[in-house]
Amino acid sequence: MARPIPTEQIELRGPAGAIDALLDLPHEVRGIALVCHPHPLFSGTNTNKVAHTLSRTMRDLNYATIRPNFRGVGASEGTHDEGHGETEDMLAVIAWAQSRWGALPLALTGFSFGAYVASCVARRLGASPTPPGRIALVGTPCGEMIGADRYYDTEHLPEAAQTLLIHGEKDNTCSLQNLFDWAGEQDLPVSVVPGADHFFGGKLHVLRRIIEGSWAPL
Repeated sequence: MARPIPTEQIELRGPAGAIDALLDLPHEVRGIALVCHPHPLFSGTNTNKVAHTLSRTMRDLNYATIRPNFRGVGASEGTHDEGHGETEDMLAVIAWAQSRWGALPLALTGFSFGAYVASCVARRLGASPTPPGRIALVGTPCGEMIGADRYYDTEHLPEAAQTLLIHGEKDNTCSLQNLFDWAGEQDLPVSVVPGADHFFGGKLHVLRRIIEGSWAPL
């Protein structure tokens, strides 16, 4: 088996300036995947372990996988915008990827706040010529957060997409019941990882196994 291509650090341009990103490439690019990291005001970056696992998993499914840093993180310019500006930035990243590789199958993934941003991107692209074919959201925030004064009015997802919702049984940040309620409105199943906390400590291999067991490589 050929050795993986090393991760590349790239700089893209977005509405607020530079977007610092990591790029993981398969040996044959057959799709484009976006990975959105957790909340930037709570130490979330594109090197987060869940984001890293999502990126490597999608790469191994033959997606060119881009992990941008949100505004104000790393070398990304701008300031945190509660998901609004971040959505615009992610759309700019996808446009760049499509200019490089063409209108290949698109996958959107995200963890925690990144799952919220990915849902916003999915809704924006749902009726576009290149809607997402696959969506994987991990630790998705819906409604009131646990122990924090934050509320997420999370978008419903495009019906045509193959969607995976993955959540830790012991998530003490994003309510599992809120996710069940939100997913139930859309008739979407939820994969619950027994014993997993919000950050999937010791359970990242299970997260990877769920995705690989659900989606064949392109």
